[in-house]
Amino acid sequence: MTLNEAFSKRVREILDERKITVYRLTQMTGIHPTTMDYIMNCRTKHSNFKTMAIIIRELGMSITEFFDSPVFNFENLEIDD
Repeated sequence: MTLNEAFSKRVREILDERKITVYRLTQMTGIHPTTMDYIMNCRTKHSNFKTMAIIIRELGMSITEFFDSPVFNFENLEIDD
């Protein structure tokens, strides 16, 4: 799984747990709906850390809490050189 796929998967896990829709997250973050769609559907090739941090912040989590998940274990990620 790519880092973008892992990020999207983790966001969806949290949204499901908290019963928040992607639409609501888009409103909370102020991120353009098209950008959010690209992130959530893994259509972007390169992650933008600022955008990721905004999403994490609006989920009420620290960066450490967010990335403390098995989806981010190196054995689960495809990391291109």
